[in-house]
Amino acid sequence: MSSEFVPELPQELEKRLGLKFNNVLLLIRALTHRSYLNENPEAIEDNERLEFLGDAVLDFLVGEWLYDKYPEMPEGDLTQMRSALVQTEELADFARYLNLGNALRLGKGEIKTGGRIRSSLLCDAFEALIGAIYLDQGLPAIRLFLNPLLEVAVEDILEMHKNEDPKSKLQEWSQSLGYPPPKYITLKASGPDHSKLFEVEVYINKKSYSKGSGKSKQSAEKDAAKKALERIYQE
Repeated sequence: MSSEFVPELPQELEKRLGLKFNNVLLLIRALTHRSYLNENPEAIEDNERLEFLGDAVLDFLVGEWLYDKYPEMPEGDLTQMRSALVQTEELADFARYLNLGNALRLGKGEIKTGGRIRSSLLCDAFEALIGAIYLDQGLPAIRLFLNPLLEVAVEDILEMHKNEDPKSKLQEWSQSLGYPPPKYITLKASGPDHSKLFEVEVYINKKSYSKGSGKSKQSAEKDAAKKALERIYQE
């Protein structure tokens, strides 16, 4: 009996998640990574354009949801909360909760290097899925799909203080010990121009504390600072 992994079919994912696409080709496209397209010329399009659209839709809908849920929250706090909810790792966690990785159409090389569990790839796939739902059914369908995920995530964010700026907290800690401000070094930037992934390393008092990644230098620096704080709290 073969133990080879068999990806979940788009129609199976659709049924499991309670979605009903009028055009299932949009769902197939949302699940198609560019590495699959490179190896399967019969495939029409990868998910990068849907990812771009989904990113914009998420920014709007998460902002709308926060505005309604927290009517007394100041604008600055709303901005921090939205940033925490749409950051790469949070969206990747949504994808993991939905077990989206098992349905992705990936090239063989991407599969071998752990693409099904990589945060950046899962984040992109979740954004693409949101873009596909938007094109197929509009904003009301996304609200029904997304809002329950936000309800759970926001409780964790508040409990773990993920909405607080980790770079500011790390700088406060550094200065409390008489050290200079943390220094962030960009290690690399990979991927196409519209979907780059940055990797950053943070140094405190000339000592490396952690590395972080994100779709912008700022988000990668925040990720590095967050991981540095986690390390500090554990020591």
